[in-house]
Amino acid sequence: MSPDRPTIALVTSSIQLETGVDRDLPELARSLGEAGADAATVIWDDPRVDWERFDLVVIRSTWDYSERAAEFRDWAGRVARLTLLANPASVVRWNTDKRYLGVLADAGVPVVPTRYLAAGDPVEFPESDGEFVVKPTSGAGARLAARYGKGEDEAAARHVATMHEDGFTAIVQPYMPRVDVTGERALVYVGGRFLHAVQKGAVLAPGAAFDDEKMPHPDLRKWQPTQAELTVAERALAAIPGAPELLYARVDLVDDEGGAPCVMELELVEPNLFLELHPESLAAVTEEILAAAS
Repeated sequence: MSPDRPTIALVTSSIQLETGVDRDLPELARSLGEAGADAATVIWDDPRVDWERFDLVVIRSTWDYSERAAEFRDWAGRVARLTLLANPASVVRWNTDKRYLGVLADAGVPVVPTRYLAAGDPVEFPESDGEFVVKPTSGAGARLAARYGKGEDEAAARHVATMHEDGFTAIVQPYMPRVDVTGERALVYVGGRFLHAVQKGAVLAPGAAFDDEKMPHPDLRKWQPTQAELTVAERALAAIPGAPELLYARVDLVDDEGGAPCVMELELVEPNLFLELHPESLAAVTEEILAAAS
C-alpha cells in the first residue's frame, strides 16, 4: 500500500463480470487509474482475494448478494475487519433487509406502506380493489417480485409460500398506480452530496410471474428532481441509524395517490449509479473514492 498511489478494490460478482451489465465498472476503474490509483475489479466471493492489501474496498455490482444475503453480510464483516469497506458493514447489515422501510416509516419518512409476512404469519392481502406487490425482504433488481390484482390472492399466496420455503420473509405493498405514469425516480448521492437523478419506467408488468426475468431499469432517462423529491430523499438519509458516513447512496422514489413522493427503496449497498447516463458525474465519483481511500 502506498499513500501516493492508493489500492482500491471495485467489487462485483462473477455473473456481472461475465455479462458486462455493470457499464459503470470499467469506466470507474479507468478513471481511478488515470487519477493515480491502483484500481482492481474483484469478485466478492473469490476466496483467492487478499482483501487486506487494499486501502479501500468499494462494493459496486454484487447483484447476486440477495440470493445469499447472510453469506454476503458475513463477507462484509470480515472485509471490514481487514480494511476500509464502503459502504460500512453496519450499513450493509441494515440495508440488505428491507425491514429498514419500517425504521424509515417510524422516523416519519414517507415510504410505500409495507407489511411483512414471516413464515407462520397469517397470509392476508389488501381487501381493496387496487393491485398489490409481493416480494422478499432480501432482493435486488425486482428478483422474486410480482404484481397482483383482484382475484389473484391464491397465486399471491403460492408466491409467499415459495419464499417461505426458501427462507425469505415476504413483503406486501400496495401497487402505486402513478408509477405507470410518472415512473420511479432515483436520486444519487456521493460523499453526502446530491449528484444526479434518473427516471425509469415501471418494472412490474401485470400478469408477469414472480420468477420471470425482469428489466430492472426500463426506459431510463435523465431527471431533474423537484424540491419535494430532494427533501424526502434527504429525510430518508438522515434517518439511517447511527448517521454513518456514506460513500454513495441512492434513494428510489415513487408518487403516492396524491402525487407526493415517497420512498420505494433506499439503496446503500450496491446501487447502480447510472454513470453511463451521466458521464459528467464520473469525475466527482472518482474524487470521492480517492478521498475515502486516503
